[in-house]
Parts: sequence; structure tokens; C-alpha cells
Amino acid sequence: MSPLRTEPQPAMSKPKILVIEDERSLVEVLTYNLEREGFEVLAATDGREGLRLAQLRLPDLIVLDLMLPVMPGLEVCRELRTGSRTREIPIVMLTAKAEESDQLVGFAMGADDYVTKPYSMKVLVQRIKKELRRRQTQEEHPAGTVIESQGVSIDRHSHRALHKGEELPLTPTEFRLLEVLLRQPGRAFTRFELMDAAIGEDAVVLERTIDVHVKSLRKKLGEASELIETVRGVGYRFHEPRLVMEP
Repeated sequence: MSPLRTEPQPAMSKPKILVIEDERSLVEVLTYNLEREGFEVLAATDGREGLRLAQLRLPDLIVLDLMLPVMPGLEVCRELRTGSRTREIPIVMLTAKAEESDQLVGFAMGADDYVTKPYSMKVLVQRIKKELRRRQTQEEHPAGTVIESQGVSIDRHSHRALHKGEELPLTPTEFRLLEVLLRQPGRAFTRFELMDAAIGEDAVVLERTIDVHVKSLRKKLGEASELIETVRGVGYRFHEPRLVMEP
């Protein structure tokens, strides 16, 4: 009796991380540690080359330094967030700047997480894994795919947000924030609850960070911006539709 032949299993593709960092020694350290964790690593040492690689190779996550030659990190982030093919790629921003204003600007430009130098490599790897898990969960569990209220809707399956049929160019964090608010119109969420849901409970961020995301989200909602209401001393809520009584 001839032995059973088994078909070779296709190798699982490694998550692809793009590192955009101008310090070559740091790029080497990052590459070594990320490859040890099972990631495929792409690297660029200036902003323009990093943007080109992101658009060409479409990585699963980008580690982006703020201070870059040729094109600054914030400009790279802005370009990534306005590109139809790159706007949903998670971005972990690296910077030597630890001022509150720098962190807020980074989140306002669309960064999903923010790590200041010097940092623990273990912490950075954990942040990267957290963002990748979040993205995978959204792709694998699109239950309750469409949520709609008062002309604003999100579709988790296609990861699209719309207002009256017009697509909203939301960052991944803004998308998660809108989803949380839309699911429970009328409920007041504290800033910390929104940070945990939209950014992650293990992310070290400022309380004001959520205000930056809400401001950007309101701007993109346009005439529907007033649907996100500020609850003084608490946080935010999505306007609860009023029931119209029939005469």
C-alpha cells in the first residue's frame, strides 16, 4: 500500500512593517528586533522614499519618525491619510519630541499611536502587535457590519464611513471613534472610555488627545458635525434622534 501523499501547505505570509527612520543605526536595531518577532521589514531613511515605498508595497503597519529629511514625518502622515490605498494603514509615530503639543499634532495628522525616544524595544513591539491585532479583528469579525443614524453610517465589512451617501475620509482611529458613538446614540462617553475604545487601553496618551480626534472627526462630518455633542465635565455623545409622535 503506497504511503499517503500530503500536499505542501502554503507558507503564511509575514506581516509587513515599513520603518521610516533617518538614523541608520536605529533602523538596523529595529529591523533586527522586528524580524526576530516574525515580521517582514521594509526600511526607508527619508520621508519621500518612505511614502513611495508605502504606496508601492502597501505594508500592514508603518513605524514613522517625525523628524525626517526631504519630507517631514507629519507631511508623510498627511499624504498617507489622504491616499485611498494607504489611509487605513496603521501608523505608529516615533519622535524625540515629548511635548504635549507635538503629540497632539501627531494624532491630529492621523497617527494611531505615539512613542517617544528613547523607548523600550519591547514596548514598541507590543504597540505594533496591538495595532495589527485590532486591524485583524476588524477584518475577521465584521458582525453588525452596517450601523446608521441620522444620515451617518459605517460599514465595518468594507471599512467605509458615509454621510448621506458621501464617503468620509476617516483615519482608522476616527473610524473606531465614530463606530463607538454611533452604536449608542444618546449615551455620554467619558474621554477615557473613548480613548480605550478608539486608541487602546495600553496606549500612553493625553486626555486631550481624544479632543483632537473629535475635532478632526467633526470637521470631516461637515454639516453633520453637530451630531457629536460635547457633554460638559464628561466627554461626548452622538445626538439621540427624537421620536416624532403621530397626531
